[in-house]
Amino acid sequence: METNPPIALGSATPLQTDTAAMVVLVPTGSDTEASTLARALVERRLVACAQIMPIRSCYCWHDQVVEETEYLLLLKTRRDRYAELEACVTSLHSYDVPEIIALPVMAGLASYLNWIDETVQSSPAES
Repeated sequence: METNPPIALGSATPLQTDTAAMVVLVPTGSDTEASTLARALVERRLVACAQIMPIRSCYCWHDQVVEETEYLLLLKTRRDRYAELEACVTSLHSYDVPEIIALPVMAGLASYLNWIDETVQSSPAES
């Protein structure tokens, strides 16, 4: 894999561009459910950080347009932990079909990305 040198975008601190970090989006039906999922994922070291935000969603479900408040989890993790993260979310989530969308981190503050890497433990097979 080709690695790119850190780039600086008007910052004194270089950005890291070759990263295994990712952000995973998971909406939930309640603040309590979001907090429960966040805590479970952080305790299992599947994510370094989970942020919870109230959002307003509009979507089609069973041929009906639904509008409701949900609570969006923004999860910071590594690509190599995605499968375990997905399995954990699926087992704990109340929705029949939970939204679990993973986005690659293209660049970020090197010290923050290092913190994610250090905080998210390797899978047992890698230990």
